[in-house]
Amino acid sequence: MIQESSEDRHPFLKGLSKHRGAPPTVVVIFGASGDLTARKLVPAIFNLGIDNLLPGEFHLIGYGRKPIEDEAFREMMDAAIEEFSRRPLNKEIWERVRQNMTYHAGGYDEAEAFASLAARINKIEADLGRDMQRMFYISTPPSVFEPIIKNIGSSGMAQAHVHTKLASKVVVEKPFGHDLESARDLNKAINGVFEEPQVYRIDHYLGKETVQDLLVQRFGNSIFEPLWNREYIDCVQITVAESLGVGSRGGYYDSSGALRDMIQNHTMQLVALTAMEPPVSLDPESIRDEKVKVIRAIQPLELKAGGGDVVRARYTNGLVKGEPVKGYLEESGIPKDSTTETYAAMRLAINNWRWQGVPFYIRSGKRMARRASEIAIQFKRPPGILFSEGDKFNVAANTMVISIQPDEGVTIVMNSKIPGLETRTQPVKMHFRYSTTFGSNTPEAYERLILDAMVGDSTLFIRGDETEASWKLVTPVLKHWEACGEHGLQDYAAGSWGPLASERLLWERRHQWRRSG
Repeated sequence: MIQESSEDRHPFLKGLSKHRGAPPTVVVIFGASGDLTARKLVPAIFNLGIDNLLPGEFHLIGYGRKPIEDEAFREMMDAAIEEFSRRPLNKEIWERVRQNMTYHAGGYDEAEAFASLAARINKIEADLGRDMQRMFYISTPPSVFEPIIKNIGSSGMAQAHVHTKLASKVVVEKPFGHDLESARDLNKAINGVFEEPQVYRIDHYLGKETVQDLLVQRFGNSIFEPLWNREYIDCVQITVAESLGVGSRGGYYDSSGALRDMIQNHTMQLVALTAMEPPVSLDPESIRDEKVKVIRAIQPLELKAGGGDVVRARYTNGLVKGEPVKGYLEESGIPKDSTTETYAAMRLAINNWRWQGVPFYIRSGKRMARRASEIAIQFKRPPGILFSEGDKFNVAANTMVISIQPDEGVTIVMNSKIPGLETRTQPVKMHFRYSTTFGSNTPEAYERLILDAMVGDSTLFIRGDETEASWKLVTPVLKHWEACGEHGLQDYAAGSWGPLASERLLWERRHQWRRSG
């Protein structure tokens, strides 16, 4: 008798755990001397090597303005792995990558430097006697995105092996534009050089295990999907909170703010994955189609000085973990007349059959009570018929909490009888933690995303029309805040859960923010 597999019973899951091999690849990292390369990108490549997931022929070229000798660059990356990798440096395995790692100095607007980069890659192919996939990873300030893309195109590198399995790819870090118009301009610049299937707009949140698991929780468990709609769900709350302040990023952050830095990208991606309809398959375009539909179904936000669907605030002096910290206006690099928000909250309404009437509350801020990113699905309370007598019965709304960081896992809040001769109730929690079940040494987000880009799986990357749909929603908010200046900008103490004004978003619908964690 042939035993039926889980893939046979659930075709949607087919391919989730399939081993994939990357073709021979040359990765060029623009901004190679930067913080992201040291902290995330090179450690991720090292760990892919540990797991035998790099192609047999793999070359890494760092590109930056600062002249660095090849061996000095290799030593910098050795130190980065030792400091930031989730696993210790294995010199034998790392040497296989290290020996094929070089550095190329040049300006991002210098055509000659890109021509010599193209010649270097051509020589690698000639020496190997075979074609290689070229993956360009743009990890630079957004001001040089367009010059880099233009020069990749004018040097001929973007068209290398086009329309084959070795077609060139470009990976673009956020921020992808700063409003709708700039996002459209950047899309136009990219699509003038690369075809859309060659483009990978990266959001590292989508590489986190729990975010990916959201699809499995929803569509791989028959106990959840039948309840995932307006008939049973009362509200959805999404929190992306940081306990840290702006630190040394004050200059960058003040030109961005919470809405651009976290809401438009990370948080909106969580909304889309939570609310999307079941895709017809795990094909990347099927999943991305459904995400775009959800974002487009979000109603325009009501904007008014004393209320509406949005709240903004900035942190003042306070206590974080018992230690005094200074307010935003006292941070290094912040102008004293700044009106940039460090906290933003929204009440979203999705106008479709599944979610009509179910509010989605989203918030993100710095210097909050604790670091926590989570999605909380709050179900409707049971009718108050059996368990409503005085204070004997503490019956809470059933809630499914998907924790993204710092402790990845799922918690379900349900009601139970307290042991004893008298019938009394209280809420209890059922916990699933990734670290407990699968161990704590799970792959980091960039490992998954870099591998996906190499093998051509765009499921966890953002499509051009998706980022424009998100900017279309938040750009009117940015313009409204700019027109208001300081008017309507709230304060909250560092170490708190945000301004009191954000509670209004929920009170008006008879809800309240859950205490994250």
